[in-house]
Amino acid sequence: MDPILLGCLLCVILPLVAFGLIMIFTWRRPNLSLAISLVASTIPLIIAWTMLFKLWGIKEPLIFTFNWLVSDLVKVPFGFLIDPVSLIMLVIVATISWLIQIYSIGYMGGDPGFGRYYADLSLFAMSMLGLVISSGLLQLYVFWELVGLSSYLLIGFWYEKFSASEAGKKAFVVTRFGDVGFFMGLVFLTIFFGSLDIAGLNAAAASDKMPPWLITTSALLIFCGIAGKSAQFPIHVWLPDAMEGPTPVSALLHSATMVAAGVYLLTRIFPFMAASATAMLIILAIATLTMILSSTIGMVATDIKQVWAYSTVSQLAFMAMGLSAAGLAHGTLFAGYFHLTTHAAFKALLFLCAGAFIHHFGTNNFFVMSKEGGRKLTIPMVTVTIAALALCGIFPMAGFFSKELILGTLAHLDNKIWVLLGLFGAFLTSYYTFRVIFVMLFPRADDHPAWEQYWEEPEPHGHGHGDDAHGHGHGDAHAHDDAHGHGHGGHGDSHGVPWVMSFPLLVLAGFTLVLGFLQTPLETFLLGKSEPHEMSFVLLASAVGVALAGIGMAWLDWGRKTASWQGFIKQIPALETFFIQKWYIDHFWRWFLDTFIYGVFSKWFTYNDRRVVDGGVDAVAFSCIGGGRWLSFIQTAFLQFNLLFMVVVLAAVGIYLLMGR
Repeated sequence: MDPILLGCLLCVILPLVAFGLIMIFTWRRPNLSLAISLVASTIPLIIAWTMLFKLWGIKEPLIFTFNWLVSDLVKVPFGFLIDPVSLIMLVIVATISWLIQIYSIGYMGGDPGFGRYYADLSLFAMSMLGLVISSGLLQLYVFWELVGLSSYLLIGFWYEKFSASEAGKKAFVVTRFGDVGFFMGLVFLTIFFGSLDIAGLNAAAASDKMPPWLITTSALLIFCGIAGKSAQFPIHVWLPDAMEGPTPVSALLHSATMVAAGVYLLTRIFPFMAASATAMLIILAIATLTMILSSTIGMVATDIKQVWAYSTVSQLAFMAMGLSAAGLAHGTLFAGYFHLTTHAAFKALLFLCAGAFIHHFGTNNFFVMSKEGGRKLTIPMVTVTIAALALCGIFPMAGFFSKELILGTLAHLDNKIWVLLGLFGAFLTSYYTFRVIFVMLFPRADDHPAWEQYWEEPEPHGHGHGDDAHGHGHGDAHAHDDAHGHGHGGHGDSHGVPWVMSFPLLVLAGFTLVLGFLQTPLETFLLGKSEPHEMSFVLLASAVGVALAGIGMAWLDWGRKTASWQGFIKQIPALETFFIQKWYIDHFWRWFLDTFIYGVFSKWFTYNDRRVVDGGVDAVAFSCIGGGRWLSFIQTAFLQFNLLFMVVVLAAVGIYLLMGR
C-alpha cells in the first residue's frame, strides 16, 4: 500500500477506533481512556508533520479514489486529496487537537465524564481530519455533519446543566439551516454537472466549462453551509452560546477546527467559488457586516470566553473578506488562508489562557479575575498578551503579517469602502481585545465605583461559577487544589497553573511569534511561487495606526489609573443597549420561530397530522367497526334465517343474470 494512502487511512481510522473503544469498554476508566485517546491523536500528529516535510514542494496533487456510489449517470468516489491546501490544514488540525488533549489532562482532571470527554475529542478529531483530506464534496459533507455531531456532544458535554444542553441543541439546529443549503448545492451540481470531485469542479469552473448560472447558484447554496459553520450573519447566533462547553472545547471549536471548516471549504473550492463574481460580492458584503456586528458586541461583553468568541466570528469574517476580495480582484487564496493559519495558533492560545484563569478563579467574568489577582498567573498573563497583540495585528506577531495581506487585497478592489470598513474592524478589534488585557493587568481599588456594575461574588473555588468551572453538579472539589499544583502528580508551577496546562500555552505562543516570518515559504508551498505583495506606505501606516489607536482608546477607558472603566460607548446609552442586546438578532430569531415556525408551519403540520393523517386512519378504523356491527345483524345463529338469506342472494343473482340477457 502507498505510504501516503496508509497515512491518510490511519489519520481517520485511529481516532474513530479510539472513540469506539472508549465509549464501549473504557469510559469508566479515566487513565486508560486518556492513554487510548492520546495514542490515537499522537500518531496522526506525527503522520501529518511527516507528510508535510516529505511532500514539501509537491507540484501535482496526490489523489486516491475508490468507487463509493455508482449509477448509470453518476459516480461518487471516496478518497483522499493531498495537496498544499489540505496538508497545511491537516497539520493545523492534528497539532491543535493534540495540544488540547494535553491541556485537558489538567483542566478536566477529576471530572466524572473524563472518559466520555476524551471519546468525544477523538470523534471530533476523526471528523475534522477526514473533512480536510476528502477528495469529493459528498464525502466532505459526511464528515462535515460528523463535525456538527461532535460539536453538539462537546458543547452540551455538561448536559445536566440546562443552559449547556440548550446551547448544544442550538448549535446543532442553527447550523442545520445552513447545511440544508449546502446539500441543495451538492444536488444542483450532481444533476447539472454530474460530479462532486473537488479537483474536477475547480478545473471545470476555472476553464469556463460550467454555465455561469450553475456556478453562481451552487456557490451561494454552498456558502449557506459555510455561513452556518463559520458563524456568518445571520446564522451566527449559535457561536457565543457554544461557550457553555468546557474551555478546551471552545479552543478546539474556535481555532482551526469546527468554525474554521467553513473558511477551509471556501479555500478548498476557491477556483470554483471565484468563478462567480456575483457570489464573491455577496460573500464580501455578508462577511463585512458580520465583522462589524461581532466586533461591536465584543466591546460590551464581560464574559472572557464570549469576547474571544465574538473575536472569532470577526476574524472568520475577515478571512472570508480576504478570499472574496481575491476572487473579485482575480487574486490568489493566500491572504485568507494565511490568516486562517495564523489565527489557529493565537485564537487557540487566547481560549486556553482563558481556561487557565477560569480554572483558577472559578468564574468567566474577567473583572472578577482582575480583582482576584489574575495578573499574578504569570504564564497565562504573558501568553494571553502575546495572543492579543497578534489578534490586533501588531508586529512582530503572526497576526500582523496575515492581517496586512488581507487589507492589501481589499485595497485592490475598485470600491475603497471595503478596505475602509476593514480598517474600522481592525480598530474595534484592538479596542475590545485590550479592554480585556488592561482590565486584567490594572485592577481598580476596592472602593472604585465601577465594581458595583461589574463585580459578582464568585462561588468557592472548585464548585464552579458561570460557564464551566467544573461545577455543573459534578462536585469537583479538587479543582482549586489542582489549580495550585497539588493535583495530577505535581504538575503545578509556582504561579497557580499546572504545567500540563502551561505547556500548550508556551507552544502556541511560540507558533504565534514565528508563523508570520514563514510567510514566503508558505506562499511558495501553496502557490508554487512567492509573489511580491504591493502595499502602499499609506495603507501600512493606516493599518498599524488604527490598531494602535484602538489600543490607545482602550488604555484611556480601561488602563490608566484615572480611567472610569465605563468605555466611550457608555456615552451613547441607546447604542450600548443595542450592542448588549446583540443587535437584537437573537430576538429576531425568537420572533421568527414563534411567529412562523411554531405559529404557522408547526400549527399547520399539527392540524394536518391530527385531522388529515390521524383523521384518515381513524375514518378507516371506524368504517370497519361500523361495517362489522352492521353485518353482525345477519348473524343470528338461526339456521332458517341463514337459508332464507342464501335463497334471497341466489335469487337476486339469478334475476341479474336473466336481465342481462
